Amino acid sequence: MTPEETVQAYYDALRAGEALAPFFVESPATVKVGISERLVGYAQIANALHEQTRTTEDWRVESHDLQVVERDGGAAVADAVSLSWYDAEAFAERSFETRWSGTLLPGDDGWAIAGMHVSAATDLDSGVDR
Repeated sequence: MTPEETVQAYYDALRAGEALAPFFVESPATVKVGISERLVGYAQIANALHEQTRTTEDWRVESHDLQVVERDGGAAVADAVSLSWYDAEAFAERSFETRWSGTLLPGDDGWAIAGMHVSAATDLDSGVDR
């Protein structure tokens, strides 16, 4: 798979409620920053993603501008993504317009995410992050 196909497969797995940890580099240096969390190390990421899959459902992931640049044995990715899901513990629908960026590294089994950052836009008028 190419880096772009890997990101698309990650989105597909998220929609389907499948395991997401296999998309990440198994390293203590791997980082995933989400809308409300910062996870460092594969073990912490794998545990958090397992919990996320267990407590959420009905994911909608709409990519609007996936950009991929391969260079020097790695890849950088960026995307604008409409993201929503049902939080089964809070009994609430969550929805965000998000920005994604990250790095992927090639491995024996294809490309894997070494770093991921997902953020939601800030309402500059109110000073509140959404």
